[in-house]
Amino acid sequence: MLVLGTALSGCAGGQNSDTPENTEPAETAQEKLKIYTTIYPLEDFTTKIGGEFVEVESIYPPNSDAHTYEPTSKTMVSIADSDAFIYSGVGLEGFAEKAKDTLKGENVKIIAAGEGIELLSTEDAAHDHEGEHSHADDHAHEDEHSHEDEHSHEDEHSHEDEHSHEDEHSHEDEHSHDGHAHDHGDEDPHIWIDPILSIQIAENIKNALTELQPQGEEIFNQNFEELKNNLEKLDSEFSQVIGESEKKEILVSHAAYGYWENRYGLQQISVLGLSPTQEPSQRQLQNIIETAKEHNLQYVIFEGNVSSKITEIVKNEINAEALTLYNLESMSEEDLQNGEDYFSIMERNLETLRKALN
Repeated sequence: MLVLGTALSGCAGGQNSDTPENTEPAETAQEKLKIYTTIYPLEDFTTKIGGEFVEVESIYPPNSDAHTYEPTSKTMVSIADSDAFIYSGVGLEGFAEKAKDTLKGENVKIIAAGEGIELLSTEDAAHDHEGEHSHADDHAHEDEHSHEDEHSHEDEHSHEDEHSHEDEHSHEDEHSHDGHAHDHGDEDPHIWIDPILSIQIAENIKNALTELQPQGEEIFNQNFEELKNNLEKLDSEFSQVIGESEKKEILVSHAAYGYWENRYGLQQISVLGLSPTQEPSQRQLQNIIETAKEHNLQYVIFEGNVSSKITEIVKNEINAEALTLYNLESMSEEDLQNGEDYFSIMERNLETLRKALN
């Protein structure tokens, strides 16, 4: 393990985890699997499905930003000593791919919970700065997808197409995909905010737990079905709240809500890009402000785990009230102590949407 810690010392940096050391070796903990996860929904779903068979812990400290988090070498050693490590597998966790390669030599199962889920492209998610900020009409739900035919899936990943508007938006070049260790290419990684996609995430977790602990299969299946039913109910709530709302536009700090756009017809106008590190240019910032005024938006929606001075500027400029959405990448210490979970936080998000859209 000392060798592993040395090999992974490069992972230490950014926001540091302080995950406790494993006191019980994985090979002796046959009845209770020790599992580490990244984002909170993976921890919560694994706990709900695994029940008494699992001990689950997210490596993220409270209020972490999943886009910039880096684990310490101590945390990586703890993961190596565990039975399984569950991460999204959709490009969110910048450290995960390198860590996954290193952990291949350890007796730990690596689980990509988002496997098999088709991600939204930047055009689909309407997160790119031209689509969001250049014209108010670009926020119409139909227009968010207007460039799909112009850019095939293969072209979305080409360097030329990523910067096809570089003459219009020089700032985008400053924030090119090559310039961010934690960038997400052309795809939106925030799959867990969609209750229906979360069913597939949960099923992937259930299948992995069954492989690890076959004797728990019946319990895992029962717990999964209960979780699935609750996710379907949550989906119905989102459909009703957004479908019956007076408005469809929300002004958000971070473009994390593309999957709500895609499934429910919500229209996010975001100050920052898919990652909170992607900031708008001065011209784009002015376009955001003008668009917000044109839509008569009364609220600016911040996130519980991400602060943004630029979003504060927009809020003050349009004289708006602040609201909060929780993207569930990580939980606050208070919410953890109060026993909040994925569903209680999502209900809180629904209340925010009710207010912002009406």
